[in-house]
Amino acid sequence: MKVALASDHGGIQIREEIRKLLEELHIEYEDFGCECADSVDYPDYALPVAEKVANGEFDRGILICGTGIGMSISANKVKGIRCALVHDIFSARMTRLHNNSNILAMGERVIGAGLAREIAQTWLQTDFEGGRHQTRIGKIAEYEEK
Repeated sequence: MKVALASDHGGIQIREEIRKLLEELHIEYEDFGCECADSVDYPDYALPVAEKVANGEFDRGILICGTGIGMSISANKVKGIRCALVHDIFSARMTRLHNNSNILAMGERVIGAGLAREIAQTWLQTDFEGGRHQTRIGKIAEYEEK
């Protein structure tokens, strides 16, 4: 698995925790920033990650901002992306099992680093269930083709 990782200024601390987790799990990743505490625009980080996941350069992406909302809205504008905003472990598991999410968004001002690690690990280690859920994902893909 290859993961694209990014945050805006509001997600730098959790992004660092996720980098450590990816290294511990021996998951290949690339960090797309940001590298500053000054205010930046979340679409500048979310959209490149989403495009790289959508075109197959990366299998999945993880995005962090203050709430996760801006990152998830931005990423979901890219065709083929199913970005899930998650702040609990159950949702992390279910968004992989049933929705085959390919990007995880979290909010640093909403959850702490420890929970973020647990969410990311659950999300990374849960496979898509397929079956009836694949039919539903297919309907989303069909709509995107209109």
